[in-house]
Amino acid sequence: MRYQIRHAVVQYAADVILEDVNFEIRDTEKIAVIGRNGCGKTTLLKLIAGDIQMSNPDSDEECGITMAGDQKIGYLRQISFEDGNISVEEEILKVFEPIFACEKRMKQLQEEMQLKGEKALLQKYASLQAQMEALGGYTYRKEMETMFQKFGFALEDLKRPIGSFSGGQQTKVAFVKLLLSRPDIMLLDEPTNHLDMPTIEWLEGYLKNYNKAVVIVSHDRMFLDHVIDVTYEIEYHRIKRYPGNYTSFIRQKEEAALKQEKDYEAQQKEIRRLTEWIEKWKNTPTKVTTARSKQKMIEHMVLVEKPRRFDTKAFKVQFRPRIESYTDVLAAKKLEIGYDSLLSQVTFTLKKKERIAVIGENGKGKSTLLKTVVGKIDPLGGEYQFGGNVEWGYFDQQAAVEEGADPELTVIDDFWNVYPRLKEVEVRNALGCFLFSGDDVFKKLGLLSGGEKVRLALCKMFMTRPNLLILDEPTNHMDLVGKEALETMLKAFEGTVLFVSHDRYFIKEIATGILDFADAGVDFYDCGYEEYLERKEKIRKGEIGQLGKNTANAEKNKKAAGPTLSDVFDKKTYYNPGRMESRLKGQIKKYEEQLSESETRLAELQLKQLAPELSADYEKLMEITNRIEEEERTQESLLERILETETELQELLEENSGN
Repeated sequence: MRYQIRHAVVQYAADVILEDVNFEIRDTEKIAVIGRNGCGKTTLLKLIAGDIQMSNPDSDEECGITMAGDQKIGYLRQISFEDGNISVEEEILKVFEPIFACEKRMKQLQEEMQLKGEKALLQKYASLQAQMEALGGYTYRKEMETMFQKFGFALEDLKRPIGSFSGGQQTKVAFVKLLLSRPDIMLLDEPTNHLDMPTIEWLEGYLKNYNKAVVIVSHDRMFLDHVIDVTYEIEYHRIKRYPGNYTSFIRQKEEAALKQEKDYEAQQKEIRRLTEWIEKWKNTPTKVTTARSKQKMIEHMVLVEKPRRFDTKAFKVQFRPRIESYTDVLAAKKLEIGYDSLLSQVTFTLKKKERIAVIGENGKGKSTLLKTVVGKIDPLGGEYQFGGNVEWGYFDQQAAVEEGADPELTVIDDFWNVYPRLKEVEVRNALGCFLFSGDDVFKKLGLLSGGEKVRLALCKMFMTRPNLLILDEPTNHMDLVGKEALETMLKAFEGTVLFVSHDRYFIKEIATGILDFADAGVDFYDCGYEEYLERKEKIRKGEIGQLGKNTANAEKNKKAAGPTLSDVFDKKTYYNPGRMESRLKGQIKKYEEQLSESETRLAELQLKQLAPELSADYEKLMEITNRIEEEERTQESLLERILETETELQELLEENSGN
């Protein structure tokens, strides 16, 4: 047993954060601590690190923290380097002070042995050599350089002043220092944030083989599945230990909850049976003794706790796009992206209802691609275009968390600034779908957590009802339940999605295609994440060539891929006037049918609104009023679509008659 917490309580003022915590770290265990945002995960890490103390009274002898010997605890805290002018190399080398001290002492002994040649000095020197080897004193330089490069740095970056790096890069430097220090207990809070996939995969292997203990707070489910031996969950201020990784934890929790529910119901049924028997016979002289016996049976029962509902409160939003896009949603042809210099050249086609994940190493241009297609950055070359009727919504998690909005502004006022024409009930309904209910809407922006800022930004974007979602790292700052809620929403979404993410589990659940930014260029894979991994492995082994290159079955690939990009940019190849006319007429008929249905619904609602029995039912009247306004907006949108389609049809007929 390396470390143990017994019956700990942690509270701030009157708020209890953790209650009756029992926590153990054994040998080389890799431990996950999971739970909802704000449940106390980081608080537990701070307690282990010694940054905070237990709140138990001094008289509580049951509580306490014990360690086996002198355990070195390493914790990646808020980054604050003492001197931003020193080089990264100088900062990292601070980790190896014990090695340098050992080297210095060995040199001193060498000098002394030259003068004296005593046997005792030779023994001391041999002991220091063994210590030097145990500290990694002969390999530390190579280990430092390898790890530094694994985190996406170039070796020449070691010479740069640490203050010249961004906050995210400084966090990576601190992470490198922590790993190189090799503590007995390593505490990691969201270690995969801001790391690209190759780095995450390398980190998985490193931690799995780390010969000491690691405690990890993370929402990265695939990372937890690959690394973890034990899972602790914090729920309702309590903590519970489950052997196994995240998937194992989910199964065990469901099984335990089902068993507890059955045991509770069985016990309650038995208590009711005994109580009824006692009430019936307690006044009968011949049954008094038996009644008392049964009462004692009830009193001595170890009561099964009533099962609590899982804390699964999450945002719930299912919206339909305002209009339906055409089949070709977005096409890029030799699109060159970058700022001052070229990062990547991209060619791909995005079809309606596809969900394309943009993945790859950091610095290759994934987020830059999204910024380019939404017009925030000018392309350096090539071309791209959106298809007909495409209305996009863009989410940038970095801007959502770091945007310079007035910190004194409340959530509801910030939302109202974007949608000033909405009524309060409409604003509250929209915010409520993203867990801003009651007084939460009056919370100031400066006090919002990262997860809350993300939810607010998503809420504002979804309100426009786009048919194309362009999302940059949407799951960063989200807890596990939030991620699952977003997955459910995107799977049911009737539009199209283009998203950047490093969350492999999220990609596995959502993506129907992969746009891979690799060293050799950008490749598109028309498959889900798991099949993408299989194809990549076959390419690595040489069993198949690069997708679309050197394949033995090029015709099959071409057929599966559908129209080529040249087809997308040069529509004349597929132009069929008769088919186009038929499609437009069918579309007009469909819109007219939808308009008729809406008019019928509107008439029914207007009649309900006049009903005398509703004159005093304010909530019901408001509900009907909102539905009437929604139908009116629907009709306005349908009329616009009919007019646009009729205009397009008229232009087509005039063009055909001219030919």
